[in-house]
Amino acid sequence: MKKIGWSSAAAIVVANMIGTGAFTSLGLQLQSLQNTWAVLSLWVFGGLISLFGAFSYAELGTRFPRSGGEYHFLSKLYHPFIGYLSGWVSLTVGFAASVALSAMAMGAYLVAYIPLSGKIIAALAILSVSIVHSYSIRQSSRVQNFLTIVKIGLVLLFIVSAFVMEPDQNAIDWSGGWQDELFSPSYAVALVYVMYAFSGWNAAAYIVDEIKSPRLNLPKALIGGTLLVSVLFVLLQWAFLRQASVTQLQNNVEVGQIVAHLMYGTQGGQLVSGLIALLLIAGISAMTWVGPRVTRTMASDYSVWQSFARDNQYGIPVRATWLQTLISLFMVLTSSFEQVLIYSGFVLQLFTTLTVAGVFIGRRQNNSKQYYRSPGYPWIQIIYLAFSIWMLIYLMIDQPYESLMGLSNLVIGAISYWWSIKRSHIDPGQA
Repeated sequence: MKKIGWSSAAAIVVANMIGTGAFTSLGLQLQSLQNTWAVLSLWVFGGLISLFGAFSYAELGTRFPRSGGEYHFLSKLYHPFIGYLSGWVSLTVGFAASVALSAMAMGAYLVAYIPLSGKIIAALAILSVSIVHSYSIRQSSRVQNFLTIVKIGLVLLFIVSAFVMEPDQNAIDWSGGWQDELFSPSYAVALVYVMYAFSGWNAAAYIVDEIKSPRLNLPKALIGGTLLVSVLFVLLQWAFLRQASVTQLQNNVEVGQIVAHLMYGTQGGQLVSGLIALLLIAGISAMTWVGPRVTRTMASDYSVWQSFARDNQYGIPVRATWLQTLISLFMVLTSSFEQVLIYSGFVLQLFTTLTVAGVFIGRRQNNSKQYYRSPGYPWIQIIYLAFSIWMLIYLMIDQPYESLMGLSNLVIGAISYWWSIKRSHIDPGQA
């Protein structure tokens, strides 16, 4: 099987990170936060926490070099049951929900220019990308690298234009009062939107089997991609705030489209909206590449899912790809954008928290220096865990319905695990 280098792996990280959240979540944050210091601090914190997570995943990925991400890490570090639940969440919520969210945002951007409903546009985008990723790794790599270059170029265009052009009005508020917002429940909920936007910093850890020399290239891809995107995200949100008012942005998903129309006029805005749609396709593409690898790894350990472990002649898990596609289509056709975001954000954050905590267990199991070792250990892990637990608690308090929906999915996953064990011919303890 042909493998990819660190640059293609980093492109997957960048493409997973720069997507729906960066161009949509600011409008949701502005529902309850108004101070620019508070809003931008969300993105600074999000970048730092994601970087701390990337250090941790780089260590675990070189320690347990197998595709599958949290599924494989948690199976080794804790128990196959915990790993299975993580894989179940990735299958039913993680990547499928992210694909659905990107496609729904794309539909919101293009519905004004294409005589189709937003949901139909979203469904067609998902289907088209799934077809592209059903052939070979070489094709997937070429398409992903091209889309990622376009994506970075568009973000830079937005940033430079926003700081060069003088706005008629804006949402900038550098006054005091940020402390009150910083310690409010609304700030914690807004962090969910931001952490969703940053989700993808761990993308390369899901495809370790497809990366050349993962001990060297995995840390480069995870850390380099996360650093680049973190800087771009802070500048991009500042750019949005500089070019539009709170009233114009508040509670709107298509933030990038609104700002593009204000900066470039109607025709220019239409062109930029089309480019944003292409950017969102890049995110759909990256998650369509990565997500099925988790399903394939889990399926190879549990015979009840075995049919999804089969690859085509070029090493592509086609069946797993189309299973994820069907779940994404179901979400697009049955749920709202914000419901999917909160629901998926809570349960995904839960498992990344467990994974970062696993660095402590991994060090106790084997403290060998032959693996990549996270700098700042154990403090960056402690900071990550404290931050993550704080956010999860606030979510349970402020968004109980969506949080409980995420937890209820784990109950279904536990039932699925029991059923899989009963029917599996492979000892899950060897997963």
